Amino acid sequence: VRHMQQVLSTPMQLGQILASARKSRKLTQQDAAARLSLSQSRISALELDAGSITVAQLLAMSALYGLQIEVQSKLRADDSVAW
Repeated sequence: VRHMQQVLSTPMQLGQILASARKSRKLTQQDAAARLSLSQSRISALELDAGSITVAQLLAMSALYGLQIEVQSKLRADDSVAW
């Protein structure tokens, strides 16, 4: 099992990650669409630019593709904070 960890900065990056994860699961866009109750064209659009993805769609796609979403602070323990 390949471990992938990526930092997201743009919706386009998210789309690329989703497409890569779908392909690694050997799913076509049509397969994914059927399992997610979305159209194939919606899957394609989200993979090109995920700017309009809903949280529900992101969570469903992540579950189908075996991805885990983690949100964490950019601040590291050794960084100082001045107030």
